[in-house]
Amino acid sequence: MRFSTLALLPLAASGFVVSPSARVAAPPLRVLQDPTEKASTSVPLTEKAAKLAKIEELKRVSSNLLQPLKDEMQTSEIFVNKDAMQILKYHGSYMQTNREKKGKPKDYQFMLRLKQPAGLLPPDLFLLLDDLSRDYGQGDLRATTRQCFQLHGVMKADLKTVVSSIMNIGSSTVGACGDVSRNVMTTPAPFKSPEYEAAREWSKVFGHLFRPMTPAFSEIWLDGEKAASVEVWGKEVGEKYDIDNVMKHDNGRGVVLPHPVEPLYGDRYLPRKFKIGVTVAGDNSLDIYTNDIGCVVVMSEDGTEHLGFNVMVGGGMGRTHNKESTFARAADHLGYVPKEDMMEVMKCIIAAQRDHGNRDVRANARMKYLVHTLGIDNFRKLVESYHGKKIQPWREQVPWKYADWMGWWEQGDGKMFLGVHVDNGRVKDEGEFRLKSALRAITEKYMRPMVMSPTQSIIISDVDPSDKDGIDAILRSHGILDLPDVDPLARLSMACPALPLCGLAQTEAERRMPDYISRVRSVLTGLGLEGDEIMMRMTGCPNGCARPYMAELAFVGDGMDTYQIWLGGSPVLTRTAWPYMAKMKDRNLEATLKPLLQMYKEHRHEHEAFGDFCHRVGEAKIREYAEPLTPDMKPKPKPKKK
Repeated sequence: MRFSTLALLPLAASGFVVSPSARVAAPPLRVLQDPTEKASTSVPLTEKAAKLAKIEELKRVSSNLLQPLKDEMQTSEIFVNKDAMQILKYHGSYMQTNREKKGKPKDYQFMLRLKQPAGLLPPDLFLLLDDLSRDYGQGDLRATTRQCFQLHGVMKADLKTVVSSIMNIGSSTVGACGDVSRNVMTTPAPFKSPEYEAAREWSKVFGHLFRPMTPAFSEIWLDGEKAASVEVWGKEVGEKYDIDNVMKHDNGRGVVLPHPVEPLYGDRYLPRKFKIGVTVAGDNSLDIYTNDIGCVVVMSEDGTEHLGFNVMVGGGMGRTHNKESTFARAADHLGYVPKEDMMEVMKCIIAAQRDHGNRDVRANARMKYLVHTLGIDNFRKLVESYHGKKIQPWREQVPWKYADWMGWWEQGDGKMFLGVHVDNGRVKDEGEFRLKSALRAITEKYMRPMVMSPTQSIIISDVDPSDKDGIDAILRSHGILDLPDVDPLARLSMACPALPLCGLAQTEAERRMPDYISRVRSVLTGLGLEGDEIMMRMTGCPNGCARPYMAELAFVGDGMDTYQIWLGGSPVLTRTAWPYMAKMKDRNLEATLKPLLQMYKEHRHEHEAFGDFCHRVGEAKIREYAEPLTPDMKPKPKPKKK
């Protein structure tokens, strides 16, 4: 049982990547054999190329993310036009409507997503967000799967007030969305040890290094003035690591562009969003293999000195139903990079994707398709051609484990931290359950910083042991369950927001997941498996925001009230799952899962997790056992003859 052993399940990874055999078309690419030979781009990104994809042309003519958003924000309309809506994403916001509201006019509203490298949430920022959600939003906050808060329900007329308030307190929404490096994740455990402190610090370094440099953000939201306070993480690492100069440093190998505003991004930015994660060896609480770049802190043998990083590349979750050229992918191991070379190598990886990622077909624009098409060895050579040095072999490290870091823990400096489970990330007050008010009361009384967790929960850190009972009392008085009373299925689960606000959702996720947890628990209990734990994730569409394709059991919306079923992800999050069936009707959940769980009960090895069982036994045997007993199940079609 995962949580009976402090949530650390010592399971070695049984595989790192499950990839389709089909190769994805990509632009012609010269892979250099000699790292001393210079890389080059065929078309400078500051020049107009022929027949650019529409989004690429829009980025090019936007004056570095300024127009047409600036003009659209000055109109009296309650919405922005389609082009401005695309540019607005780079500023951290999506325009949405309530899809359950029928008729016209549409109730246009805006979701804002914060940028919080390492998930850090100072107490003054939480109090501000609580106020803004009450005064300008829909009254709640949503913890995301990338360690930041989202604020829903903001009207266009209030957008400037909300964004400027966040910027002036030393936070930001810049780069929370769009074709740039997104929020940099790290393990949320706030341990005071050299390796964990290195992971947190370098998350801030990468967040600051890859920030967009355009003045469009201050021009639109602050009327061209500087923010009252610089970004907290930039203040902490900017001068220490000389990041502005490192960003602009040109090694003469095509990494830095001759662009007056964006030395790393140019005027077309990246082909698609770009995700970075940082952790310590053994701690896979953040789904490290789902990132474009995953960085693992490597320490000296005595654990006192940070030497460098093991680096992985090419992870990503998004896919499209019925389009085999799109797929989820776990990252490959690139190699080891010494600390002193790390920022330059990260720039080189970004440059490789910037120059050679697929800008023609947006569905295949993520770096995972470039890595998959080239193969990891050729991708490594490409990065080396930008860097001018060989990348060292991956260094051996301890096996991965998964932890959610919920409950009380000692930090290592005499203080404690508390992980507070949040169902699907929704921080709200509803009836006797008043989590939002509880966190406000705790923050106002103790002023402790918080950390957003990669699993949509919240950690209160730096707690004096004498304050532990007081914090527990506040949570209980606000209707928050003690951790032993939370079903482990809930602790292991995640779901995206989906309906009613997400424009991509095909069906429910966040609002349905609690019901699925109860129903799955009932099936397990009926089979005599009441003590078992399964990592389940749910999304309303195939884009993968809740990282379903890494779960042991996933529900991916593929129609109104229907889901694809995915099986076989690793309980320590090191491999992708595989598709088991499509169009499972909501009403058939129990009948669909019972044969699978019955087979698991009968044929599993001792202490074998459900995901590992499905991976070991394989699709063919599971289908043979379960297909005759499963409604909605259609025989897998035979491959067409060529």
